[in-house]
Amino acid sequence: MAERTLAPPRDHTAGPDRRERPPWWRSELARLAEVTALVGLVVTQPLLDVLGRSPDFFLFHRASRGDVLLLVALIALAPTVPFALFGALAVPAGRLIRAAVHTTFVGLLLAALAVQVGRHVTPLRGVPLLVAAGVAGAAGAAAHRRWRAPRRVLRVAAAGPLVFVGLFLFASPASAVVLPRGEGGAAGIAGAGAHPPVVMIVLDELPLVSLLGPDGRIDAERYPNFAALAAGSTWYPNATGVSGWTPYALPAMLTGRYPEQGAAPHYSQYPDNLFTALGGLYRIKAEESITRLCPPSRCEQATTPEQGLGVLVRESGKLMGRIAAPVDSRVDPEDSYRERTAAEAGLDAAEPVPDDPKFRWDTLDDNQPARFTSFLAGLRPDPRPTLHFLHLLMPHSPWAYLLSGAHYAAPEDLPNDGTGWVDLARARHLAQLGYTDRLIGETLRTLRATGLYDKALVVVTADHGVSFRRDWQGRGMDAIEHAANEVAWVPMFVKEPGQRAGRVDDRNWEHVDLLPTIADETHMRVPWQMDGRSAKAAPRERADKRFYDRPGQPVTITGGVPAPLPPPAADPLVGTRVGNVPVGGSATVANRDAFDAVDPARGGLPALVWGTVPDDVPDGTRLAVAVNGTVGAVAPVVPPDAGGRRFAAFLPDDRLFAAGANRLDLYRVGDDGALRRLTLS
Repeated sequence: MAERTLAPPRDHTAGPDRRERPPWWRSELARLAEVTALVGLVVTQPLLDVLGRSPDFFLFHRASRGDVLLLVALIALAPTVPFALFGALAVPAGRLIRAAVHTTFVGLLLAALAVQVGRHVTPLRGVPLLVAAGVAGAAGAAAHRRWRAPRRVLRVAAAGPLVFVGLFLFASPASAVVLPRGEGGAAGIAGAGAHPPVVMIVLDELPLVSLLGPDGRIDAERYPNFAALAAGSTWYPNATGVSGWTPYALPAMLTGRYPEQGAAPHYSQYPDNLFTALGGLYRIKAEESITRLCPPSRCEQATTPEQGLGVLVRESGKLMGRIAAPVDSRVDPEDSYRERTAAEAGLDAAEPVPDDPKFRWDTLDDNQPARFTSFLAGLRPDPRPTLHFLHLLMPHSPWAYLLSGAHYAAPEDLPNDGTGWVDLARARHLAQLGYTDRLIGETLRTLRATGLYDKALVVVTADHGVSFRRDWQGRGMDAIEHAANEVAWVPMFVKEPGQRAGRVDDRNWEHVDLLPTIADETHMRVPWQMDGRSAKAAPRERADKRFYDRPGQPVTITGGVPAPLPPPAADPLVGTRVGNVPVGGSATVANRDAFDAVDPARGGLPALVWGTVPDDVPDGTRLAVAVNGTVGAVAPVVPPDAGGRRFAAFLPDDRLFAAGANRLDLYRVGDDGALRRLTLS
């Protein structure tokens, strides 16, 4: 008889035979870990990735190490706090409510992640992408609710934000800003000969073709001060920058070396540069914008833009909005860099000679960049050889100045490419270039007034250009492949001490030639190997150019001095007076209120008008914009942009405006040229 094993008697006091539930707080911690993992993927990783590749963002705002560390901590921790608070509030509601709230959070975060992923791997945009992301989020939430595996994966991934922070601090290009490693740098060796003062202005995002007239020379009518500079200096029309991105282009100019690594434009990464080469002998007065190549031991930055944690958080929030948007966005923090005016920075204006009545001398503090004001004030003779250096973000976007010096407001997310938009971008660029020409004129007048002009080596150039060719707007690799003449070729002027007559040297100049040329002109020997060649030496034999969209990956560019581009065509309606015409249709102008109280004496004008028209107005319809009865611009109706706008018109002539209330009218232009006034709202 088989032996049977008897089960022990059941203890009826122990309750049903099932696993004991973990304490509620342990479940909440697990849920918080899951949310932390998703927030890390949705917010922390993409934001720190972009900021980590943008050390210029921190350099422009002169962020301290403490500010950067606090910003990183906020990015890693703050987005999780609202979810933790809502979870805590749901605790008294019971287990089922807590689980439902958590599942909702998971679904929302997965949907937000799906928007970012979908924008990169699918053609969907806008509402279709939001719908698809919502479906993906709901499916992910259901899977998370049904199976344990997704929950376990997320709990392990909760360490992600710490990993992302570590990568930012120790492996990204921006790490040099937070953890600089020394500020060494070889000093140049003074040779026999004079050591003249050096005045160097590096402009930004200025293609040579924007300055050229129909004859291929500097357009003296539109840009008289650049033309005057060319008439007394050596112009290198075949000069090219080495990169379309300032953090690569400017270090190449100041080190004489091609970009070989994606390092921050910081003295710890480029210890050997113009400032260290001249710094042993020269006094350095440097105004840098989005670089910090001059070590603190050699020079202090005299002028700073808006600083502190507040501006870093605000600009990072804008950047996150672009990253998370369901539409394409050119995520480039550099687009937000705006030179503050002297008034905003609390600086006294320099003392210019008021010999140009059209320029707004009476509101110079309100209209002149603070960095330029400080640079101009420092242009004084000094018994010690002095380097006066200015990197000015002009005529770089954001475009905010008219030729007269008046400033105007514009939406930050206005498109720069596409039908209508690219033409508007070029028109605004050219207006700001006209203003930049006036700043060059101020510099030349100051140099002559102080006696520095004849004595100094004066260098004026730009780090790179920009394309305004439709579908290839910008300065990246696509623009280089289709419009290298606009991106690579830049103005390059060198006035030697005592030089009075202008000349043209069409040698194959690349911007790595700049430091060798300055070294020769100042009789300083640079104690490191450079890739560039001095203009005092024989021209390089090869005719092609080297351009770096990515460090260490040169692209060959062929072609010589670019041909001039035709100026924007003027519509025949511009400048005409409009009488009584029939009303036919409506439009919405977003900034219509700006015309109610215009104060030109304050230096600001509503020179950009934007808005929308009803859906039944066909794309391509022309709209005429009139101020006080005179047409100032004609703009096309286009498909809605990300902000819902269908038109924007630029009014560059400040003579259209009067003090006080100004009448704004918008007209629809028929195929036959007839006008119908639109009712504005």
